[in-house]
Amino acid sequence: MTASSPSTGTRAKIIDAAISLMRRSGFHGAGINEILRESGAPKGSMYYFFPEGKRQIAQEAISVYAQRVLAYMDESLSSAEDPDAKVKALFRAVERRFEQTELRQSCAAGAACLDLDDDLEGVRIAIKTMFFDCIDVVSKHFAIPDHRRRRSFAGLVLTVIEGAYIRGRAEQSTQPFREAAGWLGDIAEREVSESA
Repeated sequence: MTASSPSTGTRAKIIDAAISLMRRSGFHGAGINEILRESGAPKGSMYYFFPEGKRQIAQEAISVYAQRVLAYMDESLSSAEDPDAKVKALFRAVERRFEQTELRQSCAAGAACLDLDDDLEGVRIAIKTMFFDCIDVVSKHFAIPDHRRRRSFAGLVLTVIEGAYIRGRAEQSTQPFREAAGWLGDIAEREVSESA
């Protein structure tokens, strides 16, 4: 999932810089010095706005990023009527955002999660919350009557998006998004039509 909507103000610039850095190189790649350099913020303002340091920045950045991702997921899914078209609209939106970064940035939450240490529980919880919220947004767009099955399908969509980012970055290609959309669109159609 990619979503960046630059904000204004020093605090917002720090958050936006942290999001961008995590999308590129995970939690450890978003160090204080890198965030300061990317945001152009003075060092004093970093500790004024984020007295708990990098952990606090990461948690807040994930929360801001999550709101952006949830909004564009909902908008993409709402732009189509049938299940196959909904899946394809979502994956096209993610693919476009990936292309805008020249195939160099993936989901901030997914990238950050890959290098979390045991002492970063708050960041892990922020990522977990974002993922659960994404599953909620996706599941409400598919008329699969069995609640657990609907959430399981939404979870699969999220898992495939995260995996497509990994393959996309490794292969420098958007093909994984298109392949996944085709298969998941078929599954969505079948699940919804069987329940009708």
